[in-house]
Amino acid sequence: MNEPVTFTRISSGGPWEDRYGYARAVVAGPHIFVSGCTATVGGEIQHVGDAYNQTLTAISIALDAVEKAGVSVSEVVRTRLYVVNADDFEAVGQAHGKVFGAVRPACTSVQIAGLVDPRMLVEVEVEAYRGERSP
Repeated sequence: MNEPVTFTRISSGGPWEDRYGYARAVVAGPHIFVSGCTATVGGEIQHVGDAYNQTLTAISIALDAVEKAGVSVSEVVRTRLYVVNADDFEAVGQAHGKVFGAVRPACTSVQIAGLVDPRMLVEVEVEAYRGERSP
């Protein structure tokens, strides 16, 4: 008989989570789903005009949630990169490769019309899988 799946919600403490009714990440059984992350720290957008460093910051925020879920970067299985400017794909890809080059998760990159603030150049989603754990 299958045990019921437990859900745990992880907060980053950001103001939008309560205001808009979402969690930074949700742990559903062995799966960890991280909401889209931008380079916003303490309510301020970091690295304006710099897609590479915005990507590194967004990934760092996402991986913080992954670590709070009890897994590491090596257990990331999928990423999604939403990029505003096609000219930034190379910089965004380079930043992604710097962090995930050895992990090699499935990855989707999509050009979008824009994000909620025009200074945001990229948004990153991450999924991880923690699988069976030894006692």
